[in-house]
Amino acid sequence: MKADPATPLDFRSTNSLWCSVLVETLVRLGLQRAVVCPGSRSAPLTFALARHPGIEAISVLDERSAAFLALGLAKQQGRPVALVCTSGTAGANFLPAVIEAHESEVPLLVLTADRPPELRDCRSGQTIDQQKIFGRFVRFHHELAAPDRKLALLRYLRQTAVHAYERALRPTPGPVHLNCPFRDPLAPTPEEAPAATTSGAFADFFAGIGNHHSAEGAADFRVEVPGRPRITAATRGVIVVGPTEPADPALMAKRVGRVSRALGWPVLADALSPVRTHARSAGTVVAHYEAILRNDSLAERLRPEIVYCVGGWPTGKVLRSWLQRCDPRAVMIAEGDANRDGLHLRCQHLRAGLGAWSAGFRGHRSPGRQARLWIRAEAAVRRILADGLAVKKGLVEPVCIPVLAGSLPANTLVFAASSMPVRDLEYFWPAGNGRQRFRFNRGANGIDGTLSTALGLAHGDGQPAVLLTGDLALLHDTNGFLSARRLRGSLTVVLINNRGGGIFEHLPVAQFDPPFEEFFATPQEAHFRGLCGAYGVDYVRIRDRKHLSALLRALPARGVRVLEVRTDRKKDAAFRKALLAGAAAEL
Repeated sequence: MKADPATPLDFRSTNSLWCSVLVETLVRLGLQRAVVCPGSRSAPLTFALARHPGIEAISVLDERSAAFLALGLAKQQGRPVALVCTSGTAGANFLPAVIEAHESEVPLLVLTADRPPELRDCRSGQTIDQQKIFGRFVRFHHELAAPDRKLALLRYLRQTAVHAYERALRPTPGPVHLNCPFRDPLAPTPEEAPAATTSGAFADFFAGIGNHHSAEGAADFRVEVPGRPRITAATRGVIVVGPTEPADPALMAKRVGRVSRALGWPVLADALSPVRTHARSAGTVVAHYEAILRNDSLAERLRPEIVYCVGGWPTGKVLRSWLQRCDPRAVMIAEGDANRDGLHLRCQHLRAGLGAWSAGFRGHRSPGRQARLWIRAEAAVRRILADGLAVKKGLVEPVCIPVLAGSLPANTLVFAASSMPVRDLEYFWPAGNGRQRFRFNRGANGIDGTLSTALGLAHGDGQPAVLLTGDLALLHDTNGFLSARRLRGSLTVVLINNRGGGIFEHLPVAQFDPPFEEFFATPQEAHFRGLCGAYGVDYVRIRDRKHLSALLRALPARGVRVLEVRTDRKKDAAFRKALLAGAAAEL
């Protein structure tokens, strides 16, 4: 018996029935996409996902790239994406992306195929211990029973799938892991079906399974506790907003602005927060705090008594060090059960939604003396940095940031690679420029999977996307280019090629060479034009900032394109240090 059109189940074999029940349950819960790696043991899962009309199944060769592609897809929609591989070391390659999903609270449904118990620990080939292979980095782990046609076991499968999907979303989103053993035959070879498990037994099998992303099926498990701070007009305070990826960026900025105006406090907004790009509605936004706080006397005058932090602390080391020196009372506003205070301040975690918390603020208070000092310093640094970047001849890394900010169309999705690109964004991205949408992997802050995550975010988004990356981050994930031909959309890669790890030039280890250049900067000699040609990806070498600006103003509607900006790592680092130090001194 083949699939039943009313309930798309595949009765040809035990494995095919089992997997079609699993996939149909997940689809009814809201699953729409699956990233599938090739392999034999995972064949039953692959068949079920590939044949289901409600699933977009994407085939990716490299498991590590596949996992980060799934991460990007899940970030884009805020719903779980299935990630499938065969048995053996294939699943081990998922670990970096699973860790990032855990740390950045992104829902993933990891399905690793496995041999059945009788074929383990006996050198049966392509078999390792996959039990809890992801350790504490998943919200839920379960090994499914070996497939069976018994209705009782199919009901168990259904219930377990519902629970796993819910755990990927609540109470805190993240990855879940189902280990899936299969016996031969793996292909859907027809078998004679017992009468109890023919299509008639499934008439009401999926009744009551609701879509977790629909208005009817979504249950809100968050505890929102509105809190109103006890402050006076004389209280010195700031609002700090770290990297955040909210579902509604404009609404988040509006809510932060409500608090800022009610208190008369400035908002120190990370570049990876929509509060900086939506600055007009976010109150008094300060973008250049990293340069301002390099002036020691001014930093002392700006010392706060209370700090409200929304989401988490920003990337910048200068801001973090300043907060630790000031040791203010801190209130962290963030949902979930995670400890987000890596600065170990006198911090109270308010585990509430921003909407509920901000609703407790009313009215409009004029900025106090300290807030006015922030405003004047911000205006001065903005002018100093703009002048310094404008007169600089040639292409240097910091110059690329205002070119992007001034050239990208509104609503462009920008994925920022870790290390130097994300720091240049924090230093130089202006406030309220054009409302670009920033995305990032700042859970574990690694460079792995950069290209693949960006491809996942760009896939089917409907708007051209941009990846800002250094050469090492791109080289670390070149297998991501294997998915370029499957991209439904557009991704422009702005590649800052300074032949090595620019971030290390700003660390104390740079003073010790050897071994600095070989073991920290790790210069590479990759020929990116040839690399792109091998993958069939368009390539352009940027001549100057006008050339870069022109290409960014007219992003292609489809395909992947690499724009290589060649810079001098040591000269760029020296220029960046001098520019920021000069701005602080001039204040």
